[in-house]
Amino acid sequence: MRKVSFPYMGTSYIPFNKLLTALGNEVVLPPRPNAETISLGCKFAPEFACYPFKIVLGTYVQVLEAGADTLVSTGGVGPCRAGLYTTLQEKILKDLGYNFEMITLEPPGRHLKDLITSIKKLINTRLSFKDYINIGRFVWKQLTLLDKAERLSHKVRPLEVKKGETTRTYKKCVDLVSGAQSIKELTEIEREIELLYECIEKKDFDPVKIGIVGEIYVLLEPSANLEIEETLGDLGVYVERSMFLAGYTVSNAVMDLFHMAGERDIKKLASPYFKEMCGGHGRESVGNAVHFAKRGFDGLIQLSPFTCIPEIVAKSILPRVCEERGMGFLAITLDEQTGKEGVKTRLEAFVDMLAAKRKKLKTTTIKPQLVKEMS
Repeated sequence: MRKVSFPYMGTSYIPFNKLLTALGNEVVLPPRPNAETISLGCKFAPEFACYPFKIVLGTYVQVLEAGADTLVSTGGVGPCRAGLYTTLQEKILKDLGYNFEMITLEPPGRHLKDLITSIKKLINTRLSFKDYINIGRFVWKQLTLLDKAERLSHKVRPLEVKKGETTRTYKKCVDLVSGAQSIKELTEIEREIELLYECIEKKDFDPVKIGIVGEIYVLLEPSANLEIEETLGDLGVYVERSMFLAGYTVSNAVMDLFHMAGERDIKKLASPYFKEMCGGHGRESVGNAVHFAKRGFDGLIQLSPFTCIPEIVAKSILPRVCEERGMGFLAITLDEQTGKEGVKTRLEAFVDMLAAKRKKLKTTTIKPQLVKEMS
């Protein structure tokens, strides 16, 4: 039986674990990135590699040491270097003496045959067509519920009366979803998640609102962005992230399969500033900045790994977008040298500035669309 592992990114390990296990593999769960992960990644990665490359490489060393013999990751197309990362990581790890197989899941629109070949390698048990449907439904439901629980935590955390209650509730929701064994159970858990958040005692005030854009890994993995969303929530800020894994999967896998452009509306919003693809999610960062401004957000934070080329391109445009549309802008570049307290100090200053600006302009009202979304 294959011993399969994969990169750790947010709560995605829960549905991935379920999927790979159901397909007949033994899963070696990757650990949450920690100091050892980063140390290993920095030790073996090229100096020019971006932060996600180093974290993922460090994770691979940890899971190979734990017994994994197969690594699964995604590929990519376009100018972003991430599309070549699995090839480089495989070479580095094999030069270190590890014996394993790297399976890269390429985008279906341009590499459908390769993708099917890769998926077949991961199917190691006999399954009926009905089994595949049931596995797919269950995993997708897990994925969407995890995203829903996280969105609710962003909405409730700035309003909570007892500090930390939202974070505890969120962790409980993740545990509930992780422990579910059937679609019926997940359906019941969905209502339970809503009730858990409704039970949190809340303050009645209008929080500062900040949108977050940037590179996918540092957006979705809290250890890579130093728990920025939790920190902002604790500062009384409503945070909304531009990307969640379920939405990303639809835009970059399902729509790509049918040769349809994902996030068309967001790319259209970016077009006055940025018409060309630059790889990664650089253009989407610009489009989402316009989207947040239209909905009345007070500020925008861009998260990017050090040396991330698509986000460097976006960073040259975002200050103009925010200035023209009346939003504050803060760019945070992340690597292994970035400290949590330093980031927190910058966030506190940014939030104070946005609150002072709002007070000065007496903009105590927010746009109707956002009021409706937060109700």
